[in-house]
Amino acid sequence: MDDKQEPPGIVLTEAQKKRQRERSIAIALALGVLVLLFFAVTMVRGPAVLVRPM
Repeated sequence: MDDKQEPPGIVLTEAQKKRQRERSIAIALALGVLVLLFFAVTMVRGPAVLVRPM
């Protein structure tokens, strides 16, 4: 038996970790902008959003 242990799973390089972090930040910012957009549209439409015919 060999005492040398292999690292579990996929090991990313520093460049790959940096790109993954940049992608995560970009996705988070896009999601935040979308949430703010939906909130702004809801505020502009006002209470009429909840008044609908049955």
